[in-house]
Amino acid sequence: MDDRIRTVLDLYHARMQEERSQPREEPPGGRDGGQDQRMRAIGPDTGQLLNILARSLDSPTILELGTSFGYSGIWLAEAARATGGKLITMELHGYKSAHARDMAEKAGLADWIDFRVGDAVAMIGELTETVDFVFVDLWKDLYVPCLEAFYPRLTPGAIIVADNMIRPGTEDVKRYSRAIRALPGISSVLLPVGTGIEVSRFERASGSC
Repeated sequence: MDDRIRTVLDLYHARMQEERSQPREEPPGGRDGGQDQRMRAIGPDTGQLLNILARSLDSPTILELGTSFGYSGIWLAEAARATGGKLITMELHGYKSAHARDMAEKAGLADWIDFRVGDAVAMIGELTETVDFVFVDLWKDLYVPCLEAFYPRLTPGAIIVADNMIRPGTEDVKRYSRAIRALPGISSVLLPVGTGIEVSRFERASGSC
């Protein structure tokens, strides 16, 4: 990674350290209310693993579900740049997407990212591309609906990574784990990296051409 990317990652890491040293406060109104400024970002270990996995693909179309403030997108966009691919990142809140875009520009990676704002399930349904890599890290009750939306768009050999699969360990993530392992053509493993990630690979489903 070049110096511009390292500088931006350092800014994120400083913010993450400050956030984790303070009491956790939820914004009023849940997912749709307030200006939630907490990062809730993956750590550098998960980020590096995402980068390594995405770099293993040739010119991948990468789909990120849950841009947040853009930390994981830096790792994914660097992989997209290195491999001739692109990142499509989806976020419900415009102010978070705008911050992520600003940080991507500082890192020199904005040209490899397509920022989209709105309902993730609906936007997945509007995709015209197939996808080679998916990172799932949004509201946990959307994990299964998003899976159902992007599964038909996976290319053979596609990799799917879902975050927060051990902590907080809600029923929603358990439901996702059961759902993805039940799909044709999917092999999956739970890894104790960060807050737990489910890493899955899609091979051509039985009976498909």
